[in-house]
Amino acid sequence: MAIAISTVACSDKSNNDTIIGKSVPEIHDGRMTPEVLWAFGRLGDLQVSADGSRIVYGVTYFSVAENASNREIFVMNADGSQNQQISKTAKSEYSAKWVKNDSKIAFLSSESGSPQIWEMSPDGSNKTQISDYEGGVSDFAYSPDNKKILFVADVKYGERTEDIYKDLPKASGRIVDDLMYKHWDEWVESIPHPFVADFDGKKISNIVDILDGEPYESPMKPFGGMEQLAWSPDSKTIAYTCRKKTGLEYAISTNSDIYLYNIAEKTTKNLTEGMMGYDINPAFSPDGTELAFLSMERDGCESDKNRLIILDLQTGEKHDITNAFDQSVESFVWGGSLHRSREIYNTQICKGISGQFRNDSANIFFTSVWHGKTQIYAVDLDRFSVLTNIDKNENIVSSEEKYDIAQITSGQHDYESIALAGDKLIGVRHSMSAPNDIYSIDVNSGEQTQISFENKEILDRLKMGKVEERWTKTTDNKDMLSWVIYPPDFDPSKKYPTLLFCEGGPQTPVSQFWSYRWNLQIMAANDYIIIAPNRRGLYGFGQEWLEQISGDYGGQNMKDYLSAIDDISKESYVDAERLGCVGASYGGFSVYWLAGHHNKRFKAFIAHDGMFNFEQQYLETEEMWFVNWDLGGAFWDKNNAVAQRSYANSPHLFVDKWDTPILVIHGEKDYRILASQGMAAFNAAKLRGVPAELLIFPDENHWVLRPQNGILWQRTYFKWLDKWLKCND
Repeated sequence: MAIAISTVACSDKSNNDTIIGKSVPEIHDGRMTPEVLWAFGRLGDLQVSADGSRIVYGVTYFSVAENASNREIFVMNADGSQNQQISKTAKSEYSAKWVKNDSKIAFLSSESGSPQIWEMSPDGSNKTQISDYEGGVSDFAYSPDNKKILFVADVKYGERTEDIYKDLPKASGRIVDDLMYKHWDEWVESIPHPFVADFDGKKISNIVDILDGEPYESPMKPFGGMEQLAWSPDSKTIAYTCRKKTGLEYAISTNSDIYLYNIAEKTTKNLTEGMMGYDINPAFSPDGTELAFLSMERDGCESDKNRLIILDLQTGEKHDITNAFDQSVESFVWGGSLHRSREIYNTQICKGISGQFRNDSANIFFTSVWHGKTQIYAVDLDRFSVLTNIDKNENIVSSEEKYDIAQITSGQHDYESIALAGDKLIGVRHSMSAPNDIYSIDVNSGEQTQISFENKEILDRLKMGKVEERWTKTTDNKDMLSWVIYPPDFDPSKKYPTLLFCEGGPQTPVSQFWSYRWNLQIMAANDYIIIAPNRRGLYGFGQEWLEQISGDYGGQNMKDYLSAIDDISKESYVDAERLGCVGASYGGFSVYWLAGHHNKRFKAFIAHDGMFNFEQQYLETEEMWFVNWDLGGAFWDKNNAVAQRSYANSPHLFVDKWDTPILVIHGEKDYRILASQGMAAFNAAKLRGVPAELLIFPDENHWVLRPQNGILWQRTYFKWLDKWLKCND
């Protein structure tokens, strides 16, 4: 996966006996503080009941004092009424789902000592443990007929040292003989497998490992979940996502496939053989005749366009529903008939032949980012045209289907997920000014109604800075969107220190994200103006804009950054003598690179988990397809012009030009970009005589997940910026 910054922090499960719940912190002058940021309840994991009338979701709460978290379950009607918390324990309940014709809610809990499947009534009563699987369960899904349960659990991968040398059971060394031996923050000693079990309504039995004896993972590490597996409506087959490769082959390829497992016959069929990129997230049509899934076209390109593909399970015919749609699909759900009274969003682009593709399961709703906002769209599968290419002799050379796609929602926000609830959609939405909440969406009018108010008590007392779009001409005369966030109580007659925010990814869009670390509103609350450019290489501006960055890390996208900061610096309220530059992951690399090329624009830098030495990074990271694609290949390939250009732009080669104070932050459990990169950058700055500071976290990975570490991160961050950008205030 991409070297991306996290937009929503993950949470550790609470292991103590303290019940951590909602709290409302002290707020002074309406300004956000690190303590306020960690008091927000983090909402997610929304599920709609089969009849569309009720919603279950989870909220994670954090305690800074306990340095721990706890997740609880809530239920409400689909219109937002009768919202109630139905769990309240110290052990965390999560992955809640409606089961047994909506009469029960199944969920995971570690109350018995390990994560197991439990059931309870929708009011939280009558808790019953369903599974008792050794080692625990990480997620699950009941079959539509409720007679079986599909669940995910870890199985042992490879040999341990004690397997090889049985007389050394306490030896801590790991013997590694192939690539892909680590992921983000873990040594790969176990992998997830899907299991299917019989279910009599009370307990599971006759457990079968669908990948028994196979050294492959499903769902796929490091971030795959139950969205990568699906039950057929008749409960007879299971579709699952898997990349059936190991070692070196696994490390250099993104070629995953969708497989169909027949439960009765215990046979497996590859449904996407010959499709070379990521194929993920299968979902059966309501009638079970088709399978929709997401697909990237090219092997090794993990940030390719994410296409929506529909497969006819009888004929094997595949249809690229978004072939004429220059955007990527993020999440989707099958829907029913959509009756529009407004114009189609995607107009006809050439002469075609009208046709009918199908009569039922007529629509799919999906989310997609465009111009820094993630909206909901609908594709009408009953309406398409056949677009033809004709040669000079009027012969048809090729043809393709173009489907009508309508944009359902609009506004300054991102939709994180969607679900169908009768004739409405239910979505989880956030923005730069508000964390996740739940909205009901009318698919005909696009009207959006907020139905959850998880953090209202906090948000009502905070002053949020204005967020506005700013378009800038780049050095190659393109139009670039940046988000500008102003301090609360902004006074245009004053001059403010201003920060250039450098995004990670590198292909992660600067959309309306809400982060619990890189939160742009808390930066504004500290009286900084922030400019966050959608520089080259980000989703939401077409495929050409997205792909330009690969093999050009020190090129046009860095010019884009400088165009953005130079443009806003012309404003009278920006103090051009007090500019800072901050970022994580690819954004951290951007900071290191700009430190050697900024021509004294900036007075302070902060780099978190950034790449400093490309040659070092090529051999230290684990997902080799990433560096092969984005850096162009190995640094020792002297005949590879793209690779040589990449390595010639490694930030460590320009340390001789460093002259500006820099704060370096890194986690020692970051196995994607090793902490040695940050330490090397810090050492280089000190050896150069540049003011520098290092914040190192022995127990954090590519993110900062523990509350007290998160508070320390924020305090160190603002102390550094204030020292160098507000010293004359």
